[in-house]
Amino acid sequence: MNTLRRLRNFWIPCVATIVLGSFSNAFAQQSYKITDMGLNHSTDNFSMVMGLNNEGWAENMDGVVNPPIKSTSTTIASGRAVINAHGRNIDLGTLGGKNSWTNYGGINDRGEAVGLAETSVPDPDGEDMCAFGTKLTCRPFLWRLGHMMALPTLGGNNGQASAINNRGQIVGISETTVPDSGCPASKPGKIISPVFWEKGEVRSLPTLAGDPDGFVQGINNRGQAVGSSGTCANIATHAVLWDNDVAVPLSDLGHDGSDAYAINDRGQIVGYVSSHDGSTIFAAIWQNGGVTTIPTLPEDSAAFATGINNRGQVVGSTFNSMGWSHGFISQDGVMTDLNTLIPGDSNLFIIAASNINERGQISGMATVLSGPDTGNIHAFLATPAHQSMGRSVAEVAPTRPQSNLPANVCSHHLQRFGLGQFGR
Repeated sequence: MNTLRRLRNFWIPCVATIVLGSFSNAFAQQSYKITDMGLNHSTDNFSMVMGLNNEGWAENMDGVVNPPIKSTSTTIASGRAVINAHGRNIDLGTLGGKNSWTNYGGINDRGEAVGLAETSVPDPDGEDMCAFGTKLTCRPFLWRLGHMMALPTLGGNNGQASAINNRGQIVGISETTVPDSGCPASKPGKIISPVFWEKGEVRSLPTLAGDPDGFVQGINNRGQAVGSSGTCANIATHAVLWDNDVAVPLSDLGHDGSDAYAINDRGQIVGYVSSHDGSTIFAAIWQNGGVTTIPTLPEDSAAFATGINNRGQVVGSTFNSMGWSHGFISQDGVMTDLNTLIPGDSNLFIIAASNINERGQISGMATVLSGPDTGNIHAFLATPAHQSMGRSVAEVAPTRPQSNLPANVCSHHLQRFGLGQFGR
């Protein structure tokens, strides 16, 4: 049966409820079997999983990045949103332009996917929301059963879809027609509104008082959404929960600079917060009305969390002066480097973990350690193995390997919104 046919026949939410309920609540497995998802095209040198469903299907962003790694400018030459279903890649295409891309949480258990894609129409205001340097109009999309369709905006030229749940509810952002007075004169823009799409219709979500702009990052199966609100210069000023279309501020440590990326069906939320003096970024989990930070790895200086399952297992990424450093898993506030949990012969060093599903599978991106693709970045899927692994990758490669990844590659499309601080 071909992959697209399997997509048409794929409906697992009810089954998943029964099967996944049998898994234990134990912390990280003794080891993980890691699968290298490779690259979509032979000319690509970068791939990262940005969305993962409970079947183990991944929505990746695949493309070409231009080194050097220390570059702080946008260095992505081209990119495509791709679904990897059990080792087979499906290029989702575009809306008429050359490029498409994804945010975190962009695929559900029915194989429906969302993201952002270029059209063939130049942006009337010369903006470049898709951030590939083309200045083409950038539209939010829904991909279903082999077809990509544009989602409506609030009247503005551009938008992005971030995440979709099993009910088909979608969240993201839309440009409005209202000029944003908070944007610098050198880079004018319109007010960016957080939005909710349902049954093909779009509605605006409120932002916190005093914050004109907002960005929704994640949604759970109860329709609760999370993200941030702020200004044109920095939308990631205050982390926000949207519950029944009401914007609820999430706790911080007394300093502006926080964002929420994912929420599970128990209402636990993950993202990051700034330290009380603004000097450090901590991975964070919000629950029971408060926020708890997750101590980062000793060799790294910052972290953020982007995935959480219903067992409360958290995954994310740490950073050092070179940029992306380690993917981690955390439970009960204990952060573990994923490279200590995969076999030393894996040939991949995990530098970011993006998602974790109810089976405990983890996805993200990793640096290739040897062979013709040495230094390139490949998407990976790590599956709990329940077996002894011998030496780990962390022992084989005790220091972060050199890669061809620019520090800001995964946040390039958020630069307009001041969300690229991890790459600076």
